[in-house]
Amino acid sequence: MDYVIVNGEYIKRSEAKVDIEDRGYQFGDGVYEVIRVYNGKMFTASEHLERLIESGKKIGMEIPYTVSELKQLLVELITKNQLVLGTLYMQVTRGTSPRNHAFPAADVRPNLVVYSKEVGRPIENMQQGVKVILNEDIRWLLCDIKSLNLLGNLMAKQKAVEAGCFEAIQHRDGIVTEGSLSNISIIKDGKVITHPADNLILNGITRQKVLGICRNNDIPFAETTFTLEDLKNADEIFLSGTTVEVTPIIEIEGKKVGAGTVGPLTKKLQILFEGEIEKECGKIR
Repeated sequence: MDYVIVNGEYIKRSEAKVDIEDRGYQFGDGVYEVIRVYNGKMFTASEHLERLIESGKKIGMEIPYTVSELKQLLVELITKNQLVLGTLYMQVTRGTSPRNHAFPAADVRPNLVVYSKEVGRPIENMQQGVKVILNEDIRWLLCDIKSLNLLGNLMAKQKAVEAGCFEAIQHRDGIVTEGSLSNISIIKDGKVITHPADNLILNGITRQKVLGICRNNDIPFAETTFTLEDLKNADEIFLSGTTVEVTPIIEIEGKKVGAGTVGPLTKKLQILFEGEIEKECGKIR
């Protein structure tokens, strides 16, 4: 992974630098995306890049690239780094300017940084399921923006790690929102239920794909709030995300979910989701 992109230029990773007055470094003033690569091809690239641009607009930042231009840059980076299976991390900050809480002048150009990483599929977690904890959702109220401000997420994830678990399921006033790095869905009586795509969660691309799979395969689903009690009484639970795909949750704070094994509908969704990957990227090797 020798090359990275800095403001449209391909630079050796060892030579890449960001100014200490970059607003991403000073304030977390920016947005980001992570795109999965299978067989050297990007999965759901358009959806991720459109969300990146939309996140920028939501914080009053105009990203100076089109989706098409970004795709071209990313394809070339994949080629240069010979990436077969992994991720592309990209972030855009409001630019470099003297530290000031107010936005800089309009002529300050946003900074784009992209790098690639070899990352395998989470096969073991998908096959065996994961354990999670519960955690109060203390984050700000604009979680629909994929911003660089992730301290609340990091704190929740660290609590999970310290408890020997994979993820933290977050909740506000008894309503489940999402995980520290994933969306959460429950299954009850054959129906998939997940939190509405409002300001309290990130409308995950994998989440959207899963709901599309449900729609196209006559699997009942609902985008509606559900409680901690609903969570505890669910037949199956799974988390979804770019790097975790569709991962079953088999235990919550020591209590088994269902039989404590991967449920049948979750398995079906995994198979159908893999089919979506193969449509875009070819047979997964």
